[in-house]
Amino acid sequence: MLSLTAEKRVSTDKLDALRKAGKIPAVFYGPKEVSTSVSLDAKEFAKVWKKAGESSVVILKDATGTEHETLIHEVDIHPLSGEVRHADFYVIEKGKKVEVSVPLTFAGISPAVKDKAGILVKVHREIEIEAAPRDLPHDLTVDISKLVELTDVIKAKDLTLPKGVELKINPEEVIASIAEAKEEVEEAPAAIDMSAIEVEKKGKEEVEGEAGAAPAADAKVDKKPAEKK
Repeated sequence: MLSLTAEKRVSTDKLDALRKAGKIPAVFYGPKEVSTSVSLDAKEFAKVWKKAGESSVVILKDATGTEHETLIHEVDIHPLSGEVRHADFYVIEKGKKVEVSVPLTFAGISPAVKDKAGILVKVHREIEIEAAPRDLPHDLTVDISKLVELTDVIKAKDLTLPKGVELKINPEEVIASIAEAKEEVEEAPAAIDMSAIEVEKKGKEEVEGEAGAAPAADAKVDKKPAEKK
């Protein structure tokens, strides 16, 4: 079981100084747990968070030595540095089951993809389940080797669930399927209408001829200067 040790934190603690000391501010709370501000070792939290995600139980030990079964509920990350700035822990009520979303891991080789040029369609990447805190899996595996034909699908009811874990979605919900790859048909270029081009060219030549036409042979041009009176 993953665990973290928390130190008590008061409102007067400066958060910047806390982070510079290699710690992060955090808080834990629950249905029967008063919201409590704590601090955690930043490196230790990063290791646990990577393994637990938001679906595995983390034992949080507070300053009094009391252990709380928690889920990492929310993590605030700096948009530029990517460093964790704050973490929320949800304390699970003892004796109660919890409902969470766990990620799906797709494993195996699908004959429909390998041999029939099908395309794997992952309809869901996580799924809702319910279990006692200590029975919660980190993820669920989807065996895509069951997808043999292009028409095959894997439904929620086909997943292998650990003991004590129940589905919280419709068992008939499709988790993965196969899409048939369609061959792209290249369209032939449109035929060029040569007659239209010829007409346009001819019309242009006629206009240019009119613009540069010489005066007619019988046209009179008066070059005699005006008489002086």
